[in-house]
Amino acid sequence: MFDTHELGRRPGAMLRVSRTIEAPSDLGVEGVIGVPEGAPVEIELRLESVMEGVLVTGTARATAEGECVRCLEPVEFDLDADFQEMFSYPDSDDRGRSKAAADDEAEEDEDMIPLEDGLFDLEPVLRDAAVLALPMQPVCQEDCAGLCSECGADLNENPGHHHDVADIRWAALQGLAGSLGTDEKDNMSDAASGVDEKQEK
Repeated sequence: MFDTHELGRRPGAMLRVSRTIEAPSDLGVEGVIGVPEGAPVEIELRLESVMEGVLVTGTARATAEGECVRCLEPVEFDLDADFQEMFSYPDSDDRGRSKAAADDEAEEDEDMIPLEDGLFDLEPVLRDAAVLALPMQPVCQEDCAGLCSECGADLNENPGHHHDVADIRWAALQGLAGSLGTDEKDNMSDAASGVDEKQEK
């Protein structure tokens, strides 16, 4: 939680805050890449007092961990997430007027998060910013070759690795040849020889 009491409510007032916090759980893309829970996150904030409430602009920096989607090797990513959020005064509407005076004229702006006793919780904002800043498909290097689809060998360590794969267009014939018994093969050979002899005559 961050405190805005020092900022005051005079429009135009500004306050800068720098703090290192412990990363909350699920700060990132679950199962893909994220900042480990409890890891240090450097937060730099600029709090600005406006008519509606407090405009918070900031940057979060941390180290995210995950695995390469191609070769499954561990990867690290420098998270540098920018964010901006408006936290509204609980006793004012989106025009900065008293709610009691404006109840019949306008509804409360649902996009603004209300301050609670001058405090605001940055955790939901951090989560949203981290998801936008982190790669959805992290790779250890841009030209990562990945793993062999046949045997799982690392193609980065063995770039010449390959398997002799038959042309799929001949697969049906190979299956047919494999299913023939020895006698059938001999008969087919004899028949083929007979045809050749007739053609020669």
